[in-house]
Order: sequence, then C-alpha cells, then structure tokens
Amino acid sequence: MMRAKTAAAIGLVMLALAVSPFASPIRQDAQREAPRYSRIVSLVPAVTEMLFAMGAGGAVAGISSYDRYPPEALTRPKVGGLIDPDFERILSLRPDLVITYGTQSELIDRLRRANIGIYNYEHAGLADITATLRSLGQRIGRRAEAERLAASLEQHLADVRARVAGRPRPRTALIIGRELGTLRGVHASAGVGFLHDLLETAGGIDVFDDVKRQSLQVSTEVLLARAPEVILELHPPEGWTPEKIARERAVWQQLPSLPAVRRGRIHILTDHRLIVPGPRVGDAARMIADLLHPPSLPSNR
Repeated sequence: MMRAKTAAAIGLVMLALAVSPFASPIRQDAQREAPRYSRIVSLVPAVTEMLFAMGAGGAVAGISSYDRYPPEALTRPKVGGLIDPDFERILSLRPDLVITYGTQSELIDRLRRANIGIYNYEHAGLADITATLRSLGQRIGRRAEAERLAASLEQHLADVRARVAGRPRPRTALIIGRELGTLRGVHASAGVGFLHDLLETAGGIDVFDDVKRQSLQVSTEVLLARAPEVILELHPPEGWTPEKIARERAVWQQLPSLPAVRRGRIHILTDHRLIVPGPRVGDAARMIADLLHPPSLPSNR
C-alpha cells in the first residue's frame, strides 16, 4: 500500500511536469493566428494556468483531473489526464479547441476525425514555458496578453538570476519522489528539463547534471557518492501537514554522513508552483533561491 501511494505521488509530479525519464524534447509545431475560441478543453495543468493568466479563463470549458489552480478552473468539468483522457466526456463539452499532450497520439487522431481543433503541448526546459505562452497566445488570438505575461515571467527569472549571481552555488539534489518513511524508491531530477533549469536559475548546482535525462532513480549509495550539500524534496501539497513534513525530514537522518544532513539543509517543499511549469514558475525560482541563498549566507561579491 505504501509503495502504491508513493508511485501515485511520483506519477502526479511526472504528469504535472509532462516528462518521461526516457523522453527527448519534441518540437512544438508552429501555430497560425486564429480567432478567439469560445470552448477550450485543457488536459494540461500548466496550460490551464496559462489560459487563465492571459485572460482566457472564460473560454475554458473543461480541465484535466490533475488541475489545481486557479480556483476558478476547479469549477469546470474534469476530463481525465495524460494517460486516461475521457474522449466521450470531452465531446460532450462541445469544444472548439482541445489542449493535448503531444504524446497522446490516439486521442489526437480521434479529435482530428471529429474535426475538433488541437493544440499539442510539448515541454522540455524552462525556456519552453515562455515559448509556449507566446505560441498559445497566438493560437487563441491573445498574442498581446501572452507577450506581456511571457515578458513579465522572463523579467522575474532574470531578477532571480541577478540576485544569486556571485554567490557560492551549493551542490543540490532535487528529489521528486520516494517511498515515504524510507529512503527506497528515490527519484531525482537529472541534467535536462524544467526542474534542472529551475535549480540552476535559483543558484544551485545539480548533482546529477551529467545525467542527460529528465529524471532517474537513485540508491542511497549513489546519493552518498554525489554528496549533495542541499536536498530539495518536491511533493504535491495534498495530504501534507507540518507533522508529516517533520517526520519525512527525519527519515534522511539514516544518512548522517551526507553533507546536506550534517548541515541541516533538508527541505521538503509542498507547493504546486514548484512542479507545474506554468506562469507561476518565477515564484518557484524565488522560493528555491531563498532556500539555497538565505540572507545569512555570505556572498562572493
């Protein structure tokens, strides 16, 4: 039961990020300018946030089962997600545009046969977030709104980079899942993708930078060999309490020789902004930067 819950939690993070440990980035097809759609169904939480952020929330007719933000989105019908889209439910909402993952080939074929417009979401790294904002805005006829949102996000990220420039960059392991109560089944972000880019933007060095994958499963022996000075463990916030966070932080005491444990720099973070590559990612970069570079730590400037 515990392993099943852990797998579900890891799966939720992976679905939110739309990544696979074996996948390569897929090219986002160019989209032509189009009229404003009136009934959009989004199967991608990151894109749902983008739609509402650029003022198109009123056109959203349905969302995925994994959407959590903004609160207004949660009033819309749910239509499944990456691995379980409900085609009949989608059709019942009479969409004129459906936001799909680029890997949902069967669903895409069925939507095309039904003559329903499609926007294929493809995500790889941090820069792809603003590229998607601009592409999506152009597709739905909200180019100006999307450009303002993308430019604001780029400035936010630039401000974070400037703030941490010149500071010592701690070697950091970004953990995206494990079997709770133990150090088994540990999954970490690796050397490519959104989370890796986010960590570097916030002023850290990814201890798995040399592994050119989105994620990997690691043993305690590998963690000890990589010797991270900071561990950031990401989880969806549902079900987490201060007491549970304290218990799970204590699990890392099983590795007392790990630099992050010796220095008391184990952080369990439960915030959707950290796992959804959407318009709030600037907040995520700032949150990580605050942990890696608290004011009490010295600067090299």
